[in-house]
Amino acid sequence: MRDLTLGQFIPGESCIHKLDPRTKIVLMIAYIVMVFLVNSVFTFLIPLAFVIIVLLLSRIRVSYMWKSIRPLRWLIIFMFILNLFFTKGEPIWDVFLLRYVSINGIRQSVFITFRLVFLVTGTSLMTLTTSPISLTDGLERLLAPLKVLRFPSHELAMMMTIALRFIPTLMEEADKIKKAQMARGADFESGNLIKRAKNMIPLLIPLFVSAFRRADELAMAMESRCYHGGDGRTRMHSMSFGINDLIAALFVALLIALVILVQNLFILPW
Repeated sequence: MRDLTLGQFIPGESCIHKLDPRTKIVLMIAYIVMVFLVNSVFTFLIPLAFVIIVLLLSRIRVSYMWKSIRPLRWLIIFMFILNLFFTKGEPIWDVFLLRYVSINGIRQSVFITFRLVFLVTGTSLMTLTTSPISLTDGLERLLAPLKVLRFPSHELAMMMTIALRFIPTLMEEADKIKKAQMARGADFESGNLIKRAKNMIPLLIPLFVSAFRRADELAMAMESRCYHGGDGRTRMHSMSFGINDLIAALFVALLIALVILVQNLFILPW
């Protein structure tokens, strides 16, 4: 639980940290589009180059990327096996389980695995290099034009920020409760699946009670400070686009164009 990176922010002075949060949000959406545009395993080298460059510029350790992927490892393995055996194609060998495995299945399994990994690492880089408050302000500013349609942009951004902020807190609280219950003799590891699920009840009930208590305290704190939404709200730090934002936008646009160009001009085997 302590290794969970979702919602965590690593302060820094790199050029990636200093980018405008609106630029990061828009470029992350563009990055996701780029990952979905890739239709060849070899073309994933382009998103890989993007991740490596951002890692080097932001000075984020590779171990944080592994921590972001680790909670999803069983989902990734399940998706790999599912696509490996259930994708139609000519079997590579008519022996036992290999009769259900084809070249198309191997390609599809590797393809889906790469796509999941790159989506997780890319979004983790944005949260690791952007504070929750900056993400809130950037998202609110991007959604501001929708206010003419009475869209609650400020409330949506605030809810997302609170959710991201309290994920590490709840995980830390769950870890403390688990250790306290284990000290009292609780067993969370042995037994079949149904028994282990029942053993989680002493962990989940105190966690839910703690979460509701924290939510009530937060609501009272906001009310006591006369919080009433985004009307008339001022910000400590003003946002502005700079030369680095323009360079980052051009770089991502170049990568997207490169993906489209490579896939249209070259015949890739995979």
